[in-house]
Amino acid sequence: MTILGLPILSFLVFFPLVGAGLLALVPKSAEKSIKWLAFGISLIEFAASLPLYFNYQPSVPGMQFEEFRPWLTGIGSNWHLGIDGISLFLVLLTTALTAIAVLGSFDAINQKVRAFYMMLLALETGMLGTFVALDMVVFYIFWEAMLVPMYLLIGVWGGQERIRAAVKFFLYTMTGSVLMLVAILWLYFINHTQTGVYSFDLLDLYRTNVPLGAQTWLFLAFALAFAIKVPMFPFHTWLPLAHVEAPTAGSVILAAVLLKMGTYGFMRFAMPLFPNATAAFAPVILTLAVIGIIYGALVAMVQPDLKKLVAYSSVSHLGFCMLGMFAFNAEGWSGSIMQMLNHGISTGALFLLVGVIYERRHTRLISEFGGLWKVLPVFSVIFLVIMLSSIGLPGTNGFVGEFLVLLGAFRPWPTWTIFATSGVILSAVYMLWMFQRVIFGPVDNAANETLRDLNLREKLVFAPLLILVFWIGFYPNPVLKRIQPSIEQSLTLIRTRELHAREYEARQAMIKSGIEPCCPETKDMSAAQKTLQGGVR
Repeated sequence: MTILGLPILSFLVFFPLVGAGLLALVPKSAEKSIKWLAFGISLIEFAASLPLYFNYQPSVPGMQFEEFRPWLTGIGSNWHLGIDGISLFLVLLTTALTAIAVLGSFDAINQKVRAFYMMLLALETGMLGTFVALDMVVFYIFWEAMLVPMYLLIGVWGGQERIRAAVKFFLYTMTGSVLMLVAILWLYFINHTQTGVYSFDLLDLYRTNVPLGAQTWLFLAFALAFAIKVPMFPFHTWLPLAHVEAPTAGSVILAAVLLKMGTYGFMRFAMPLFPNATAAFAPVILTLAVIGIIYGALVAMVQPDLKKLVAYSSVSHLGFCMLGMFAFNAEGWSGSIMQMLNHGISTGALFLLVGVIYERRHTRLISEFGGLWKVLPVFSVIFLVIMLSSIGLPGTNGFVGEFLVLLGAFRPWPTWTIFATSGVILSAVYMLWMFQRVIFGPVDNAANETLRDLNLREKLVFAPLLILVFWIGFYPNPVLKRIQPSIEQSLTLIRTRELHAREYEARQAMIKSGIEPCCPETKDMSAAQKTLQGGVR
């Protein structure tokens, strides 16, 4: 499938960057139109991504819309892109939320307007490239490239402590990324030792027999990079400051998309590449996930700042993604992916709501509000729906993901799941208490009495998010139908690689001891390896 002669994925990746270049060419006399031009570019990008949904074949579990072009052939790196059910909806989430974030920031940004929207569009290129890359060099370039625009969005257009927040965000993420780069190179040379071919292609690396000892260190390097991005407890400390200091659009993109790169990284890279180490560290990951669920909820409960409350709720909600992922079954993985999408929708909407009220009052302190239901009825109704979706009320999108996560995790990890369930109760406590103090009660502050309700543009910002809340809540089947085959293939890949790694280690130990393997087929390829090679693509 092509758009304007370009393969669709390459078009989606680079069109926002081209759009950012177009913004740079807008003359100063027409700068007032930059906001609408940026929105038009992001809207075209979203429309161009819709064919992925309608033309995706749910019955095909492997990669679709693949692109393969020679690139750095001397080192075995090629321009290789593709999506499956796991990455499909993350791409759609990125294009949709970017357009919404652009439209929602019209009133908030009045300085360096051109540069702001250029950074947003450049960030979209980095995020999309990360989700569709199937070559480790291409993936790493996009993974690192998106740090720069996000750093600038926080550092230039953020709050009073924006420099500290931007530097902390950059240093945390960069630390994990450097270790991941070392692990990529190590894996690259292991693959060459076994095959005689230099390749950074992910689908080739899926067939590499990584020794069990090396798996431990490689998994830790990848897991650290992804855990920081999720962020998992105790690697979360950069997140609340970054959220609070970022402009509204930056907070929306950070929560809705950037955090999902961590959970996506575990699913796409760490778990299938190093399945034995994944199984060994599963209790540790689960423990940290459950601690994050409870800790994030408890800390959110005592926050006096609306934006910081929503930020800590992200730590809690993303813990459910990790819990479902490490259940190692289809229900858990389905719930984890649904939770990624639902968190992006609900938490992105919450940050937009906080941004709306901050633009009117220039404060985010919960104590400064009260009685907004009488003054801002439309705003309050939308706030109510989004708040209920965030706590997982049945009939909203949040319920589907949390239910599947708990269903999938209970069978293998009942103790962790019981503790994690308390996070559902705690999220209802802090969200309902916050809503009561902000929306209900008397209008104690005179400054609240003259606030204006949502205008047409702001209603258009929230309309698609409300549609998604109820569509996914009542009819999640179109999403689940498209992700299920890819989930089953990925889980099969993990189990097969785990079995084959043990067979490979046993065979190598026999050879070192001078014992000939007992049957001819184990000298070359076990049954597990045959299954693996036949099912990777």
